Amino acid sequence: MLSDENVLDNMDTAEEETIGEIENDAEFAAEEPSIADSALWYVVHTYSGYENKVKANIEKVVESRGLQDYIVDVAVPLEEQIEIKDGKKKATLRKVFPGYVLIKMVITDESWYVVRNTRGVTGFVGPGSKPIPLSDEEIRKMGVEVYAPVVDFEVGDSIRVISGPLENFIGIVQEINLEKKKIRARVSMFGRETPVELDLEQIQKLL
Repeated sequence: MLSDENVLDNMDTAEEETIGEIENDAEFAAEEPSIADSALWYVVHTYSGYENKVKANIEKVVESRGLQDYIVDVAVPLEEQIEIKDGKKKATLRKVFPGYVLIKMVITDESWYVVRNTRGVTGFVGPGSKPIPLSDEEIRKMGVEVYAPVVDFEVGDSIRVISGPLENFIGIVQEINLEKKKIRARVSMFGRETPVELDLEQIQKLL
């Protein structure tokens, strides 16, 4: 017959084992990749003027059906346009790709059905309306996701200008702006150092 002390010891051991199992399960769950991680960008064609309605309707269905892991993002790319009216500048936003909506999603029967049957959508862009994901280069060009450029130089490094009116001039990096993809540098011109602003594509680090 077990004593009260043995019973308590057994209960403590069982509790520790249970806690250990829960912690292990939590670690496993944290390490397990999310379905959303495999989502890719696709393009759907819409009736003209329906872009924002399509975006709103898809987001509403995603919320109601709990499809956030399968339809991750819906975008209608916009750009600012400056208009001058009555001598005054006015900034307006216009659609970059009228008649198209970009969707980051994991293609399944259900996610495809939700998008394809949204009012205003005429089909996925691809051969035979088969969804074809955008390449990284296409995503960059469309400005859907902003990628921070990778540079192999830092402030104080010497660079050579490889294109533009200052081609072949040598400079010293003073400031790096990855968001604007530009740098400020001091370039030696005609015996004097001149501050200039250059695009990242215009320069090359001197080895």
